[in-house]
Amino acid sequence: MILIIIASILLVIIIMAQNPKGGGLSGTFGGASAANFGVQRTNDFMEKATWTLGSTIVVLILLSIVLTGKPSQVAPKMTVPVKSEAPVRQAPANTAPVKK
Repeated sequence: MILIIIASILLVIIIMAQNPKGGGLSGTFGGASAANFGVQRTNDFMEKATWTLGSTIVVLILLSIVLTGKPSQVAPKMTVPVKSEAPVRQAPANTAPVKK
């Protein structure tokens, strides 16, 4: 997990350092072409680093899925305790003799 985060941060840094090849959004909104500033082409190191870090992230994610996988044991069910009620007290029997 830590390696994925580190590789992702490095990938963001490398992508931000690159010079865009196409017009992208800056050309759409009428801004100055980014090609006028800086180098005309991204050097090969930056491009290879981008592809390498991207593929490294994919491999690390797949590896973490395989290693963590599904748990082999099912969690035991929680048994709900049954409420035990006190027995119902019956009214005392009438001890007086019944008159007829």
